[in-house]
Amino acid sequence: MTMPTPSVEYALLSPTLIVFGVAVAGVLLEAFLPRRLRYGAQLALTLGGLVAAFVAVVLVAKTIPPNGRTAVLQAVAVDRPVLLLQGTILLVAVLAVIFIAERAGRDSATTGPGAATATTHTPPSAAGLDSFTPQASAVPDSAAEQHAIRAGARQTEVFPLTLLAIGGMLVFPAANDLLTMFVALEVLSLPLYLLCGLARHRRLMSQEAAVKYFLLGAFSSAFFLYGVAFLYGTTGTLSLPGIANAVAGNANKSMALIGVALLSVGLLFKVGAVPFHSWIPDVYQGAPTPITGFMAAATKVAAFGALLRVVYVSLPPLHDQWRPVLWAIAILTMVVGTVTAVNQVDVKRMLAYSSIAHVGFILTGVIADNPAGLAATMFYLVAYSFSTVGAFAVVSLVRNSDGDEDAGMSRWAGLGQRYPVVGLLFSMFLLAFAGIPLTSGFVAKFSVFQAAAEGGA
Repeated sequence: MTMPTPSVEYALLSPTLIVFGVAVAGVLLEAFLPRRLRYGAQLALTLGGLVAAFVAVVLVAKTIPPNGRTAVLQAVAVDRPVLLLQGTILLVAVLAVIFIAERAGRDSATTGPGAATATTHTPPSAAGLDSFTPQASAVPDSAAEQHAIRAGARQTEVFPLTLLAIGGMLVFPAANDLLTMFVALEVLSLPLYLLCGLARHRRLMSQEAAVKYFLLGAFSSAFFLYGVAFLYGTTGTLSLPGIANAVAGNANKSMALIGVALLSVGLLFKVGAVPFHSWIPDVYQGAPTPITGFMAAATKVAAFGALLRVVYVSLPPLHDQWRPVLWAIAILTMVVGTVTAVNQVDVKRMLAYSSIAHVGFILTGVIADNPAGLAATMFYLVAYSFSTVGAFAVVSLVRNSDGDEDAGMSRWAGLGQRYPVVGLLFSMFLLAFAGIPLTSGFVAKFSVFQAAAEGGA
């Protein structure tokens, strides 16, 4: 008896395969390369792999038919929206890795906005500018951590962990069945749990953020799997197109709605919609700022890509049932995020609540459920992701007299006078977030509401 061998369309999967391959190579470098050589090798390998993956996305986009193609027994769908999201994730990842490298590779104190002038060629100390702890497994301020600081240790494991998360993000919006989507969700989430706990400054807060993110993430994953079980029991398939066909036929719509509701908890948790947003402020504040910027941008692009695929591929038969619920969540998310953001005294928490408000605006485009809504949502994700990475990059530049990050509002008073360029950049990002005319944020917000109006929402 011969077993059929499934065909694997390697060309369609090349961007994802490149990222995972480079991640594995990075793990091997950590195991076999001397410590003094790891930083440069990891940085070059990571950036080279991301650029190669982006080139692969461009090449696939040139050959893909208008309706896209499926791969690996129809478990993965590759079409132009997916390729746009994957390209955005990779470009954001390149910026984030540069941001991470700049903060992970400092072995001497330098100056920055809000920081005191320091001499070069000094060993790392508690007042250093490195955002990442050199010894993540050590107790904060313990002898082991101090020894790692004096030895000039660097946190190079952050590079393969970031690549593994990026690989999961590339698969997440392309998943064409629920099992693949769940695996991608876990692959992107597990490295992020670790990365959140690597902050050198405010170690206990960072570790608390990592634990909170892990526990709530596991809770939401359980809801996601429970929803998968309901949908499979109702429709007899895990394929997103198959679910749509079954629900449009004779499947029990009440049971399918329960499955969709449970499934949505997992997806809405990952995008940070109200009432599944409670983890975002604490995690964004406690995580190293480079990781916060990466999470806030790339994770939302991937998660909304998965949500769009579920809504547009498997939920058309339930359009009238899910749309009012999503409208209520979108309105609540916009209101809670906007109102709460203005009361914050920490810039990272303010940006965290701002990101929650943006989730509500992006959901407005999803609710439109038409081609214009899809295009508007994609544009919003692209504009939001780059603005977010830039905003958190500016946050990392503001330092106190010891050279540590200082996101307190008091440190930001008069920033534009002391450092005009930094103040101007941050003002531009805030104007884009607010949707002021002539900014990308205004175009994005106008587009999603126009699409929603055209869709009768």
